[in-house]
Amino acid sequence: MVVSADLIKQLYIDKHSDMASWIKLLLYKHPETYHHSVRVAMLAEKIAKPLELSNADKEQLVRGCFLHDIGKSMIPREVILQSESLSETQREIIKLYPIIGAEMIESNPGFGSEISKIVKYHQERWDGSGYPEGLSGEEIPYAARICAVIDSFDLMMAKRRYHQNRYKVGETKIEILKQCGTKFDPDVVHALIKLPDQVLNIFSID
Repeated sequence: MVVSADLIKQLYIDKHSDMASWIKLLLYKHPETYHHSVRVAMLAEKIAKPLELSNADKEQLVRGCFLHDIGKSMIPREVILQSESLSETQREIIKLYPIIGAEMIESNPGFGSEISKIVKYHQERWDGSGYPEGLSGEEIPYAARICAVIDSFDLMMAKRRYHQNRYKVGETKIEILKQCGTKFDPDVVHALIKLPDQVLNIFSID
């Protein structure tokens, strides 16, 4: 996967920090999640323009999206990858990862509250059906609402890629659009679907 120099600069994390160690742990325990996180950061960079984010807000969004799943480094691999239905206890364990991730961010100097909010609230949903707090609408921090859309978009793209012979960005856009105004902020969804398919097809550069 080719990552732009500009994105690398935005993702810079002190190699001596705890966070650098946790990122290495995520790569070791959950490589699929690590590569997903890189792609979500790339999508964040792309969606920043149609959303008219300032450079500072874009940088925070990109870093927060890269770290959005960092709490999964503390979740057992077998729980994350289990194909069978999860038990109630396992579901509750997984739902803890945004909170764990936010606490990890907050324990590291140099990471602002905006990044912590992205990590903590990216699983909240527009209609209040998400977690960890069941926030809805504009109660959810804006950057976390952006991350929610592009996180789900990439997961849908990955599923189409690995479980179907052919996959198309346009089909995934349609799936995201179906959840506009229910699970996802309509403004963010519309910004995403306006992006050209060739811009969003980041799997093509693997």
